[in-house]
Amino acid sequence: MSEYQIIVTVQGVDKVGIVAEVTAALAKYEVNIEDIKQTLMQGHFVMFLLGNIEHSKYSFKEIKQALLDVGTKLGMEVWVQKKEIVDSMHNI
Repeated sequence: MSEYQIIVTVQGVDKVGIVAEVTAALAKYEVNIEDIKQTLMQGHFVMFLLGNIEHSKYSFKEIKQALLDVGTKLGMEVWVQKKEIVDSMHNI
């Protein structure tokens, strides 16, 4: 299952609309949100999201670029990784 899962990390100065913009992009690219966690630390927003791209007609590369574009628009740092790669890094 993790071959279809992606991990999205978003961080930066808190502002209105971060979650809305990121989740709207995920919906547009047919990514199912399986888990989401966010926190605010002294005005600094951090979000971790687990998504599933199994039923998306878009490639991982297209989805990643769309999310990076959202990050640029919002002035936030965004990282998008395949979960299976993150998992294998922790097994070394």
